[in-house]
Amino acid sequence: MPKTHSKPAPRKPRTDALQNRERILEVAKEAFTRSGADASLDDIAREAGVGPGTLYRHFPTRDALIEAVYRTEVEKLAAAQTKFSESLPPIEALRAWMLLFVDYIATKHIIAPALNTLVGGPSKLYEGSRGQIQGAIDSLVKRAIKSGDIRKDLEPFDLLRALIGVSNVASSPDWQQSARRLVDILIAGSRPLQ
Repeated sequence: MPKTHSKPAPRKPRTDALQNRERILEVAKEAFTRSGADASLDDIAREAGVGPGTLYRHFPTRDALIEAVYRTEVEKLAAAQTKFSESLPPIEALRAWMLLFVDYIATKHIIAPALNTLVGGPSKLYEGSRGQIQGAIDSLVKRAIKSGDIRKDLEPFDLLRALIGVSNVASSPDWQQSARRLVDILIAGSRPLQ
């Protein structure tokens, strides 16, 4: 008689794993916002609708989860540059991206204390993200200069410095509203001189 081999159980589709990972990251971002680096990983798994084993398969340590949340936010910010460039006029794409950057700064402030718990600190993580962010703002500003929407002498990183400066001196919880107003002021001040 020929041997019959039992087939292993089919694996879940890759999309399920990706959806679980994305859900975990979104819930973790909210949990770290509320509770800081000490947010309960079991609570994060429960809120994401997955078991603790699933969370640990994706993120074996708390540090891995914190780092992944931060990297995901940077990747979203970098990807938004392309999306905005394809769908909006140059000056509006720049404005939309700068508003998103304000949200990114808020996330960084929320996650920064947690990142400081990583062995060796967050500097390597920040170094990588800086390049992605610099590339995005450079591309948006070059496009807006080419269209004539903003001055040719504008240094892209100056726009980011202004927004980061507002967040660093902010002592009140409404600094984000102030930073959003600053985006419009920066855009107006970047227009070509008449």
